[in-house]
Amino acid sequence: MARDDLFSAPVESQPEAKSPSAAPTWRDKPVQDNFRSQPLAARMRPRNLDEYAGQTHILGAGQLLRRAIEADRIQSLIFYGPPGTGKTSLAQIIARQTKSKFERLSGVESNVADMRRVLSAAANRLENTGASTILFIDEIHRFNKSQQDVLLPDVESGVVKLIGATTHNPFFFVNSPLVSRSQIFELRPLTEEDLFSLLQRALADEERGLGYMKISADENALRHLAKISDGDARKALNALEIAALTTAPEKNGVVKITLEVAEQSIQKKAVVYDGDGDAHYDTISAFIKSMRGSDPDAALYWLAKMIHAGEDPRFIARRIMICAAEDVGLADPMALVLANACLAASEFVGWPEARIPLAEATIYIATANKSNSAYLAIDAALADVRSGRTIAVPEHLRDTHYKGAERLGHGKGYEYAHDGKEHFVPQDYLGADKIYYEPTDQGVEKKIKERVEKWRAQFAQSKAQGQNAGPG
Repeated sequence: MARDDLFSAPVESQPEAKSPSAAPTWRDKPVQDNFRSQPLAARMRPRNLDEYAGQTHILGAGQLLRRAIEADRIQSLIFYGPPGTGKTSLAQIIARQTKSKFERLSGVESNVADMRRVLSAAANRLENTGASTILFIDEIHRFNKSQQDVLLPDVESGVVKLIGATTHNPFFFVNSPLVSRSQIFELRPLTEEDLFSLLQRALADEERGLGYMKISADENALRHLAKISDGDARKALNALEIAALTTAPEKNGVVKITLEVAEQSIQKKAVVYDGDGDAHYDTISAFIKSMRGSDPDAALYWLAKMIHAGEDPRFIARRIMICAAEDVGLADPMALVLANACLAASEFVGWPEARIPLAEATIYIATANKSNSAYLAIDAALADVRSGRTIAVPEHLRDTHYKGAERLGHGKGYEYAHDGKEHFVPQDYLGADKIYYEPTDQGVEKKIKERVEKWRAQFAQSKAQGQNAGPG
C-alpha cells in the first residue's frame, strides 16, 4: 500500500448480517482492514497545514516556513525536536503542497547504496519530467560523516530538496556543510491544549479516527492523556486508541472513557498537580525548602511527585541549580558543579532516566553543608549600586592596553599580585571601605574565612600605614 494512500478515503467492506434484535454496537460498523489496522496516530496524520497541530512559532500566519511552503520556495530543511512533534507529518505536507515526489530514508536502516539509488532516480525524474523530489531522512544524525557527505552534491545542485529529521541538535550532530546548506527549524513539544484538541478531533473523525465508534470520553480523561503525553502527539493518540479498543461498551453500546480508563491506558495515575497553579508552585517550594532544610527524604518525595506528574525535568534541574548556589554556596562549591551536570544530563537523556541524576543532585544538595553568604553578598553589593553608590575605578586599576593610558596616569602604582608573597599584595581594589562578603564557618567556607580574614587584616594594616599602592 503506497504511503499516500493513508490519506485517501478508505473503502469499506460489506457489513456482516446480524440479528434484527441484536443491540447495535461499534463492532457492527464495517471494518476497513487495510486502513484501520494502521495505528490511530498514523491514520490521523495531518493532510495539510490547517490540520497540523502546534508549531505556530514557525507555521503561524506570516511565519517564514509557512510562507515558504505556500509560495513553493522550499529549500533543504532540517527539523529537530522531541518525538511526536510532527517532523515526518510536516515533511509529507510539504511534499504534497509542493507536488513533489516524496522519498523516505532512515538514518538507522538505510545505507549509501539506498541513498545513491534515490538520488539517481531523483536526478532522472528532474531531467525527464521536471518534477522535484523531497528526500526525507528520519534520524539523520545517525548517518556518519561519509554518508552525510554523499548528499552534499545533489543537495547543492538542487537534485533533491532534503528534509532531515532528528531529535538531536543538528548544530552538534549533523555535518557543518549540510547544516550550512539547510534551514534549521526547531519543533517544540505540543501544548496540552494542542493535544486535547487533537484527541477530540480523533474521536469525531469517522473517516480516519474513532468516529465510527460510539465513544463518550470525559474531559478530565482526555486532559489527563494530553498532560501525561509530554507534548508527544503519537503517545497521546496511541493511548486514546488503547482506551477505546480495550474498554467494553456499556449496555447502550457506548464505550465510556473515564479518568480511570485513561490512567490505565497510559500507565500513569493522575496526580493532583496543576502545571501552572498552586500545586505546581507549592510542590516546588516544598522541594526547595526540604533541600535547604537538609531533609533528603522529604526532598525526594516532592521530587517523585513532580516526576510522576510529568513535570519538565529542566524546570526541576534549574531549581536544584539555584538551591546549590543560594543555599549551599561556598560551603560546598561542588554542589553547583553537580547541579550543572544534572541539568545537562537531564536535558540529554530525558525521562525516565533523568530521574536518576535529578535524585543524585537532590540528595547531594540536601546533605551538603549550607551557606547563603554568596547570595547575601551580591544582594548587598547590588543594593549599594541601585541606591546610587557609584564608585569610580581607582587610577591604578584602570585599563592600560591602549596608547595614551600612561599619559593619563592609568595603571600607575599598580602591583601585580603574583609578584607578592603568597601571590598577594595589599592594595586598594575598591576606593571605599566596604565589606559585602561575610564567610561562614560551614564546610569548605571555613577555610575561605581564614584566608579572607588574614587578607583583610593586611589590607587594614597597609591602609593605616599609608602604603596604598594607588596614587591617591
